[in-house]
Order: sequence, then C-alpha cells, then structure tokens
Amino acid sequence: MIKRSTLRIGRREFTNLPELNVQGIEAKIDTGAYTSALHCSSIRAVKKNGGDFVEFMLLDDDHPQFTSTIHSLPIKKRKRIRSSNGTTQLRYIIETQIEIGGVTINTEFSLSNRSAMTYPLLIGRKTLKKHFIIDVDLIHTGGIPLIPNQNV
Repeated sequence: MIKRSTLRIGRREFTNLPELNVQGIEAKIDTGAYTSALHCSSIRAVKKNGGDFVEFMLLDDDHPQFTSTIHSLPIKKRKRIRSSNGTTQLRYIIETQIEIGGVTINTEFSLSNRSAMTYPLLIGRKTLKKHFIIDVDLIHTGGIPLIPNQNV
C-alpha cells in the first residue's frame, strides 16, 4: 500500500538543501546507491567544543552555485562506501535536510569529491524509502502526488 504522502519523482530532480542555503541543485536519483552523496571540496575534520565536526565547501569553483562558504556540521559517523567505479572510501557522514518535490526530509549524506560525476548530488535508497516512487521515464517532475490506488 502506498502512503498518501508518497510522491512520484523522476530519475533527475531539482532539490533544495535548506540548512546549507542551496536552492535548485540538480540531483541524480539512484536506487542502486544506499547512501546519498554530496559533492564537496576542502573536506576536513575539526574539533569544536569537544565534539567532532567536519568543515567543507559545497560544490567547487566550476559549479555555478559555488559560494566558497565553509560549512561546519557535526560528524554523524564515518562509513566505508563503495563508489560506482568499485573503489572503497572512508567518508564523513552528516545529517541535514533535503527538499524534493515540496517534501522536506532529514537525511544522511556522505561527503565526497564528485567533480568527475555529472551530478553533484546523488540521492540514494535510504533517503527515498517511504517518501518517493521513482519513475525512470521522467525527469524534473517537482514531485507528482500519487492518487490512492493509482497503479505505478
């Protein structure tokens, strides 16, 4: 059964990261990835007030939305993640909000240099679960509400 709040989205969507002041960043919806990933540069761990934080700049200077703002968030954990080319990296995981199709979700992102990738933001299954149905024939839907008992 599909929950009433479930939206249909396409294989690529424009998203917002409200806590990081980023609007309209294009994301690849990737059901093959478990964890979502965010393209960052200058990633480094720091100690603040006795806690472990990660400082990073979103995107890089080749991206039109790059601002050189240094963000600092608590490190939720470190996790080994296998990339699409098969290599494994130990990455910092942060928690922040993402908005897709008008739905705002608290979710985890691994921070990595995705400069070689087409899309700076990858949305994985953990974020998508219980919120979205993916229609791979669509792009940039902005979220299409599902009618109860609608076939998908």
